[in-house]
Amino acid sequence: MVVRFKFSAAKQTKLHDYLARFGLGGLTAVVAGLVGDLGGPALGGLFLAFPAIFAASATLIEKHERQRKERKCLSGVERGKGAAALDAAGAGWGSLGLGGFAVVLWWQADRLSPLVCLATALLVWLAIAIAAWRLRRDLRARPSARQRHGPHPDPINPRTGRHPTD
Repeated sequence: MVVRFKFSAAKQTKLHDYLARFGLGGLTAVVAGLVGDLGGPALGGLFLAFPAIFAASATLIEKHERQRKERKCLSGVERGKGAAALDAAGAGWGSLGLGGFAVVLWWQADRLSPLVCLATALLVWLAIAIAAWRLRRDLRARPSARQRHGPHPDPINPRTGRHPTD
């Protein structure tokens, strides 16, 4: 997969889509603030690490992909779910970089100047994000055992637990 930026996607986004993103993102931030009030700053910080825009973007990605397929008289349900799932997977892998960023800030905030600490944390985030992306790409490119060796020579029926010739 090639990572690219589509300028045309900004033109396709409607005002209500932006309002939904803003609303769901704001709701996520409010919930994180309430959790922080109830559970303390450490717990609230964990919830703030959740990308506020993710809740809205996953929904909108699914909707846009489904609509694109439906304009061509095709069912876009599976395509929409797949696109949203891919976005969620990317957010999950990206959160590893965010974790590295947080660790560097926590560890070095008292030792370094704010600018140097932020720059270091950003470099760590970038390095982890690129490494996670490459790991995911390499794991997807590796063939599974079934692809390497073909189907199991002795198929067992999972419902009965018996061989077909029994």
